[in-house]
Amino acid sequence: MITKDTLAQFELFRDVPAEVLELIAEIAQDVFVQKGHFVFREGEKAEHVHLLVNGSIALRVQLTSKPAFVTVSIVAQPYQTLGWSGLVPPHHYTASAYCEEDTHLIAIPAQPLLEILANHPEAGFKVMLRVTEIIADRLRNSRQALLKTL
Repeated sequence: MITKDTLAQFELFRDVPAEVLELIAEIAQDVFVQKGHFVFREGEKAEHVHLLVNGSIALRVQLTSKPAFVTVSIVAQPYQTLGWSGLVPPHHYTASAYCEEDTHLIAIPAQPLLEILANHPEAGFKVMLRVTEIIADRLRNSRQALLKTL
């Protein structure tokens, strides 16, 4: 069972009040994905935000000029977030999440999460600031990875 205390360990929810974390915990689910499988694929509708409990995930983007992909980031540290696209229009994943080992995640349905954050704007502001940090970090990683392929 996912609790507010579990969610409070994730950077995404830093300084979010306990009562808001309780609401989020009610909609969160444990998800287990085996090595060699995808959590989600680039271009799919982003319906969940995922929090890494343990495991290793390669975030991959498809190269349009070649029939290949580039790993733009590795999510392997517990308490990291992936699938932020569920919170940001147009709500489509910008990369594929490939499990490099058996992985345990917490999945939070994006639309209900957005509704909770809208009803608690101070908490929503804090979470969205964290989302912008994640996006900026992934953009830096993506840029470096893509420059190496040229």
